[in-house]
Amino acid sequence: MKKSSLAEDLNRELLAQCGCSIAGAKPFELHNALTKCLMNRIAPAWAESKKIYQEQKRAYYFSAEFLVGRLIFNNLLALGMTEEVRQVLRENGSDLNSLEEIEDAALGNGGLGRLAACFLDSAATLGYPLDGYGIRYRYGLFRQGLKDGFQTETADDWTRFGDPWSIRKDRDAADVDFGDFSVRAVPYDMPVIGYGGRRINTLRLWQSEPVEGFDFSKFNDQDYDGAVEGKNRAEDLSRVLYPNDSTDEGKLLRIRQQYFFCSASVQDLLRRFVERYGEDFTRLPEFTAIQLNDTHPTSAVCELVRILCEEHGMDFEPAFQTAQKTFRYTNHTVMAEALETWDLELYEKAVPRVCAVLRRIDEYQKKSFLAAGGAAAKNLKACGVIRDGAAHMANLAIYGSCAVNGVAELHTEILKNSVLKEWNEISPGLIRNETNGITQRRWLALCNPELSALVTRLLGTKDWVTDLNLLSRLERFADDPAVLEQFAAVKREKKRQLSDYILKKESVSIPDDFLFDIQVKRLHEYKRQFLNALSILDLYFGIKDGSLKSFTPTAFLFGAKAAPGYARAKGIIKLINEIARLVDSDPAVRDLIRVVFVQNYNVSYAEKLVCAADLSEQISTAGTEASGTGNMKFMLNGTPTLGTYDGANIEIVRESGFENNYIFGARVEELDRIRESYDPKALLKNNPNAKRALDALTDGTLDDGGCGIFKELSDSLLEGASWHRPDQYFLLYDFDSYREARLRANSDYLDQAAFARKEFMNLVHSGKFSSDRTVTGYAEEIWQVQKT
Repeated sequence: MKKSSLAEDLNRELLAQCGCSIAGAKPFELHNALTKCLMNRIAPAWAESKKIYQEQKRAYYFSAEFLVGRLIFNNLLALGMTEEVRQVLRENGSDLNSLEEIEDAALGNGGLGRLAACFLDSAATLGYPLDGYGIRYRYGLFRQGLKDGFQTETADDWTRFGDPWSIRKDRDAADVDFGDFSVRAVPYDMPVIGYGGRRINTLRLWQSEPVEGFDFSKFNDQDYDGAVEGKNRAEDLSRVLYPNDSTDEGKLLRIRQQYFFCSASVQDLLRRFVERYGEDFTRLPEFTAIQLNDTHPTSAVCELVRILCEEHGMDFEPAFQTAQKTFRYTNHTVMAEALETWDLELYEKAVPRVCAVLRRIDEYQKKSFLAAGGAAAKNLKACGVIRDGAAHMANLAIYGSCAVNGVAELHTEILKNSVLKEWNEISPGLIRNETNGITQRRWLALCNPELSALVTRLLGTKDWVTDLNLLSRLERFADDPAVLEQFAAVKREKKRQLSDYILKKESVSIPDDFLFDIQVKRLHEYKRQFLNALSILDLYFGIKDGSLKSFTPTAFLFGAKAAPGYARAKGIIKLINEIARLVDSDPAVRDLIRVVFVQNYNVSYAEKLVCAADLSEQISTAGTEASGTGNMKFMLNGTPTLGTYDGANIEIVRESGFENNYIFGARVEELDRIRESYDPKALLKNNPNAKRALDALTDGTLDDGGCGIFKELSDSLLEGASWHRPDQYFLLYDFDSYREARLRANSDYLDQAAFARKEFMNLVHSGKFSSDRTVTGYAEEIWQVQKT
């Protein structure tokens, strides 16, 4: 029988789904029908991959976030079908570009979730048996808007036109019990298509639903964090990413949400293990490695022990030792607030059965550490899984795992010497490093086809798509004027495309011959968007008073979401928008500066921003950014870093050269020396530029609408607050160094050929930062799984 063509299959699906042809289909109808056709085509390879993986040890990635972005273009790239589909649609009166209207899956917030997605992509491409487990959020984080410069949040109903990439698997549903009520965890499987389509891994996301026949009437219907339709408590567990935990009710929900997906996932793994190997669970670590992506999934340690003891009759000690050999833990932060701790009484109320196991682990730890003596006995309190009436999830993750890793060289050293130093004393060698990475498939091949084509032509091969180290061969072109001009032409084209997109989305016109200075990442004080904003004010005043006589026209672009309960972060967004208003309303400056805060920053927006940047802002306080992956995405697209000596910036400049980047600010050692004596008020007296910029927040230059947030921002630097000292993140201390580096880059940009070389050298030396390298390190050194 003749195989039907893609056009025939697509028209058949559209006729069945919505009664139209390709030419008459709306974008979401076309997307859903095309996805169905592609899912049918990949089904044999997906089934084959699952079968092959059953024969060997497998790894599982537990993560609260998987920021997969828009899947259609990435999956077409992986399958090598982009041009085929483009031609089919063109010949039938449609356009592949119309699918740009398809929204991102709202399953993550920032770097943590994007890293998880990159890891799954790399594992599938390389043939490693790695599947993901997480939550199928009904509304994800939130859809960001701006009103009078303030962030607004609305529910992000990302599945309102369907979710064609997911397959509901009712037969694998599991019950999750919270003591006073139970829910049904229903899995949705999403294919993770490796480049070339040879291997297809699985991302299994759990949706919480009521258990049939259970009475939820005793639970009130209040909503959390703006999520709508609070019909029952069961649905709340997978309703929204990161519910606001500023109240006890919010904390309860968040603890239960984490346990929900951990319990369902552990049950799923054990079911598969029993089907394949029987009930000798001491062999579980031979065939299973579970990676905890930060502390959010740590209750999985207790849940595995609970199930082995309660449901399979194992004694506690062998059950816990089995867990220790099965789990691994990645630490993503040095920030104390992100090392989750929960009040023990609240934790027990949320998940009583898990808390009972936690208490057993605590008793076992005390007995074991005291018996061991030495560093273990000395550091028992610091390392306790229960300490000062609280459950310490990082300690539980470490104690319940056989491997712990940081995500950049500096971060790992800080873990060893500071944040987790007691654990390092007890078990030297436990903490290792695996520097983060990004997938070049999405972050170059997909998002920058113009640069990809140039790279392929210069190398004479497209093998770099699966071996990014090949980019180093481009260095021989670094002083070739013709090649640098071709590279610069690509950058100009990407800037033109971004300018057009911003005009469409934000109604702001940016000349594409401006220098594009871009900071896009989660909004948090340690990432120092506030420092960037103050520096722009300083530039504004310098241009106005004539002290800054030579300035290359620059567009300062920001993208970030602030957590709904994080008032200061939301105040920084308002500040940036007020600076944009100030600049735009001033004829003396607006031809030299543009300031734009893009709305609803997500993966798809990032794909456009990273390609067009001339400067990548990575300005976190030294010692606070664990790694960063945005810095790698910019570097891969030929963008110098304007940043501190922090996180993966250190390794980036080591690879591409300090001369091709702009590193500023105090380093960790210097900040450690001055931390106790630092006085920002005294510093400000001798820094008129910084003082003028900060005064603008409160002297009437800028208007916060009477809410007082600009005064609060100023006070955070000069007076501090109950939980931190003045200028906790050393904005004013680094102000002059940042100003000098920014103006040096601004001046260097005038020599277009020399600046293009700096950009090109960043591209050339970005090979190390492929997630293929990172995942290979995990697979070989941490999981001990084999390629297929």
